Amino acid sequence: MTVESYIVILGHLAKDIIEVDGISTTSLGGATYYGGIAGSHMGLKITIITRLKKEDFSLLSIFTKNGVKYYAYPSEETSGLKNIYSSNNMEFRTYEPLGFAGLFKKEEIPNVNAKYFVVGPIVAGEINLKLFNYLYEKYSEKLCLDIQGFIRVREQGEIFYQDLPENDKKEILTKVKILKLDQKEAEVLTHQNNIDTAAKILAEFGPNEILITHEKGISLYSFTNSYFFPWKNKKSEGRTGRGDTAFISYLGSRLTKNPEESLRYAAALTSLKLEHPGPFMLPLYQVEELIKKEY
Repeated sequence: MTVESYIVILGHLAKDIIEVDGISTTSLGGATYYGGIAGSHMGLKITIITRLKKEDFSLLSIFTKNGVKYYAYPSEETSGLKNIYSSNNMEFRTYEPLGFAGLFKKEEIPNVNAKYFVVGPIVAGEINLKLFNYLYEKYSEKLCLDIQGFIRVREQGEIFYQDLPENDKKEILTKVKILKLDQKEAEVLTHQNNIDTAAKILAEFGPNEILITHEKGISLYSFTNSYFFPWKNKKSEGRTGRGDTAFISYLGSRLTKNPEESLRYAAALTSLKLEHPGPFMLPLYQVEELIKKEY
């Protein structure tokens, strides 16, 4: 049986801890959560594919409540990260690993007719090259990637970023239609701290569009043009999930709009999300109002 969907998101659902100035709160996390629910509130058909501990399957009710279809598979652990911030600089964070739900299997990928298939892992090890190549065979012109799931490494109780071997980098990036990363990840992959320079290097591998989130806003690079729109949030209490929200709101808008219009929409929607913890769940007229007022 084939399921119809606009956007499919593959990645672990996380049980996270968010700590700001030593004060901790628990939260769900991952691209499936932040991106999936934001997409559903844009009126899109969203399907997520995830893994988590059987005892935590009750957490999936949030997707049912928000009209997101899900495929969930049992694992020994549920993934999670402790995100540690200082309110003086919400752009910078450190991590501690909390759990890991393991590698996705080929047989866990259902037949879904997607406009975009988003590979959205939290850390390296959720998806290996063999599975990534299989996904490319199924969704060759629709494959989108958040690169953090290949370069954010969980090892011996630590989380750190690690560049890919050149052959792996080429094998992955040549297959991606739309690539998403943040400024830190762009620097890790290219050894360049200038976003424009990093994007030009990454574009040579072949992605049609490269989306980079950073402190000032969101930038887009394609073969012919580049665009930038700033964040317009008044506070940053919803910093966690920024990239996931920006990515899926951009892709959702991209279904009907051009790259520049889609980037503007993603900047506005994500700015509203940044003001509140949790996923974007606001009425869409607020996004349009912010666009008219600030963009």
